[in-house]
Amino acid sequence: MNFDAGKVRANVRRASTEDLLDRVTVYREGMEEEALAIIEAELQERGLTSEAIQSHGRAQREACLWSTDGIALQCSFCRKPAVSEEWGWHCVWGLIPVFPRRFRYCCDHRPERANSAREDESET
Repeated sequence: MNFDAGKVRANVRRASTEDLLDRVTVYREGMEEEALAIIEAELQERGLTSEAIQSHGRAQREACLWSTDGIALQCSFCRKPAVSEEWGWHCVWGLIPVFPRRFRYCCDHRPERANSAREDESET
């Protein structure tokens, strides 16, 4: 594939700061150097320092799940890094459970029972 800097710049301008931080830190492996330079310039334009970027990267690296190849795993429901993996049901049309499978969850999509169990653990 050919690298299209114009498309990358347009995509980066529309992206949230958190998404850009994830791209430039945990998803850095496998990205084009030119794209990384564009993202880093955009983050700098948004007022983020290299220390803030590194801090985000450290926090995400500790929390997210990694493949055996060292690649950050994505949530099954969005592009954010996955922080947990659990069994769930694959459903047809979102209604009819067909077969069990593993799902990866980011902090936003993690099932409630997992959140409440973590709250119970922190209270003890």
